[in-house]
Amino acid sequence: MLNAKQHSGTHATEQSFVKVAPTVTLRYEKSGEGPPLVLLHTIRTQIEYFRELAPLLAKKFTVYAVDLPGHGLSSIDTSELYDEPYMRKQIIAFLQSMDLRGVTMVGESIGAVISLTTASDVPGRVKAVYALNTYDYETRYGDGLRRGNWFANLIIGGLQIPVFGAIAAAIATPWIVRKVMGGGYADPRKLPADLLALFFKAGSRPHYHYVERKVLAVWRSWSTARERYFGVEAPVTLIYGEKDWSRVPERYRTRDALKNVRMFTLRNTGHFSAVENPQEVAKIILA
Repeated sequence: MLNAKQHSGTHATEQSFVKVAPTVTLRYEKSGEGPPLVLLHTIRTQIEYFRELAPLLAKKFTVYAVDLPGHGLSSIDTSELYDEPYMRKQIIAFLQSMDLRGVTMVGESIGAVISLTTASDVPGRVKAVYALNTYDYETRYGDGLRRGNWFANLIIGGLQIPVFGAIAAAIATPWIVRKVMGGGYADPRKLPADLLALFFKAGSRPHYHYVERKVLAVWRSWSTARERYFGVEAPVTLIYGEKDWSRVPERYRTRDALKNVRMFTLRNTGHFSAVENPQEVAKIILA
């Protein structure tokens, strides 16, 4: 395990790597003091996605922000599908490797789905779940990322075309990434340029585009994962941006699949709520 320490505000942040399987090494950042809280980011981002939210939560929790498999600086295995079951398996392995118990899981988008299915699989380790803008849409309405705007629909659809998709992913520019991700913000101007640069830098790693395309290609696995929600015993808080990609009936369908659940809606907020509205997200969790 490799470690590097830095200071963020009043909280020391420790960046480390942990091997959770023979071909899987995950990067994570640890900060704060208190009971454990695990942060799982969205599709196509990384732990820096939580750079505003994590320090707020570190006032009450020991925060572990984790790069999902194949994302950020975590390892890439080109023999895997990067579907929901694979991602869940590695996050459970992370909890086990770190021997974390009484965990509060906080995830956004695909991170929210993984948080819920992880809670279903290892109920003895998870105390509560905060699921932000769950990526578990009805398949008849199509993939969530493609709902952002016409440009996102065009680009994401193109990435899933054999051969052409691989070429398109390889030549993507920061401008293209901004336009696609901007479709997930109530106000696209709230996507910071330096944060976008970090995402793009990670996206330039060898084989990263393989992961990107696989995650998009298996988007239905995030929808079918909802079938596992019945096993979640921990209390769940669903948080949706008012302008999230999900339709209102989809939100209620997710709510109805859970037992002990409450739901909040954030005004003037889109799919990427931890960046666009971190103060309100933190307020709900810390309350």
